[in-house]
Amino acid sequence: MQGMQAEAGKAGWSQRQADLMIALIAVAWGSSYLMMQVGLSAIPPFGMVALRFGIAFVAVALIFRRRLAGLTRDIVWRGAVLGFLLCVFFGLLMYGLKTTPASTAGFLTSAKVVIVPVIVSVWTRRAPSRATLLGIVVCTVGLALLTLNGPMSMGAGAALCLAGSAVYALQIVMTDRFSRREDALLLGICQLGFAAVFGAAFNLAFEGPALPQTPAEWGAVLGLALVCSAFGFAMQPVAQSRTTATHASLLFSLESVSSAVLSFVFLGEVMAPQCYLGCLLVLASVLLASLADGKPVEAKATGATAYSAGSHMGLGHSLAATRARAKRMLD
Repeated sequence: MQGMQAEAGKAGWSQRQADLMIALIAVAWGSSYLMMQVGLSAIPPFGMVALRFGIAFVAVALIFRRRLAGLTRDIVWRGAVLGFLLCVFFGLLMYGLKTTPASTAGFLTSAKVVIVPVIVSVWTRRAPSRATLLGIVVCTVGLALLTLNGPMSMGAGAALCLAGSAVYALQIVMTDRFSRREDALLLGICQLGFAAVFGAAFNLAFEGPALPQTPAEWGAVLGLALVCSAFGFAMQPVAQSRTTATHASLLFSLESVSSAVLSFVFLGEVMAPQCYLGCLLVLASVLLASLADGKPVEAKATGATAYSAGSHMGLGHSLAATRARAKRMLD
């Protein structure tokens, strides 16, 4: 519970504020697809992981250097687990993209929306609420309309993207668990550093080092490092400590909407008519998840409590009723 007290607790974040932060993170991650297109083909996948997360770690560690005194052995090993999962996810995704159409890869990567609640249900031995399941179905249909431009084929590259999505889903669930036990910000900083370390190790073992060659490439790397990684992955554990893994996975699906909108604004890419419907369905699924009358089921395994919007309001009503009964007893 230290992490909740350290960051989100200090700020007095409600779940709504945590959801807003996750939505902002999803928008930041959506911009990564634009930066990836700016002359980064010369950098191998794990080299890119090492470079972007290494720069992000240095930046965040310098900003929060006084907080690093609070590092513990548990935070370090849990950060290593999250960093390894991040490294593997990005490696699988980028290698999959070499032989898979971007539309297919985008949809398969978004499969985390379905995989996360499956992992959570197995972990907690409780099924998601009907409202959450409806949100997942609506989101999946929306993502298919938004990302798939033609028939989907399942080759080796697509299999790598799907495997990456499963790893990403596991990273979201593990972040949910770890962020309730440790200082969430330190956890986020550690995962950045370890993602860079594992990326460098895989790069040296399987690829060979390479650096950006042009100012445009360096600008894209710095954008990926500072906006998508330093902000996004450092704040992810902090925000997730105040919501549930399933709820977070639905909010992270806004990444696809953000990518489509930013591509339209900055690259002039015109979306097909079904893409607009897909965006609306994804947004509708997030609204359904926010209105779900959930219970604190996903935090059961750790002893922590995470509420959906409906249960959060229900908690307020319960506390008010308890205070009223206590006042009557005292009177």
